[in-house]
Amino acid sequence: MTTEAPDSERPLITHLLELRLRLLRGVAGLGVALACLLPFANRLYAWLAQPLLDKLPKGGQLIATQVASPFFAPMKLAFFAALMVAMPWLLYQLWAFVAPGLYRREKRLALPLLTSALVLFYAGCAFAYFLVLPMVFGFLARVTPAGVAMMTDISAYLDFVLVLFLAFGLAFELPVALVILALLGWVTPDQLREGRGYAIVGIFIIAAVVTPPDVISQLMLAIPMCLLYEAGILAARVVTRPPDAARA
Repeated sequence: MTTEAPDSERPLITHLLELRLRLLRGVAGLGVALACLLPFANRLYAWLAQPLLDKLPKGGQLIATQVASPFFAPMKLAFFAALMVAMPWLLYQLWAFVAPGLYRREKRLALPLLTSALVLFYAGCAFAYFLVLPMVFGFLARVTPAGVAMMTDISAYLDFVLVLFLAFGLAFELPVALVILALLGWVTPDQLREGRGYAIVGIFIIAAVVTPPDVISQLMLAIPMCLLYEAGILAARVVTRPPDAARA
């Protein structure tokens, strides 16, 4: 004998089935990206290590202090690269799950915010790789004491770079965060402008905490964050402008 679920439970079951479908599709997309990148894991690591290798003295190289590091470090990098590649697909699955429950205005605002967040995160990682890492490693190479060989373990180097990528990627999300706070009504553009001084102090404190202990990387994070804070104020003013004012 079969019993049907009450009408009040059917929406919940439907949502759970939809959530499972979106999760499976997201994991499948991530798996495809990982399978495509695994054969190039060593090349990816060589590309990631290039900013450090360019600053090492002639003959300098990375080392492996653990037996399995030459295998696991490239595999770990391939997974994070696959996650970055599959991120648009993963966000699309998230969007497809939550979009039916949003109002038209919420959809109109959420999609640009998601797109902006993704682009800014990629921009932060690119900024870290092409500008920050060469300057940081150049500085560290210059201050290395005489008689000390600058040789870094491949696993430690990977962790260092991934932390920097995450720090700069999240830091570049500052305008999106300010826009969301303004849309929620927690702050206004005028309050953001008046609190600029406190925000700058907080930005430099955050930069000192999340970056390596050198002035170069701290400034390279703090200065863009200050500029992004100003961009966030402008964006918050645009999205919170009354409709009548926007048409004027």
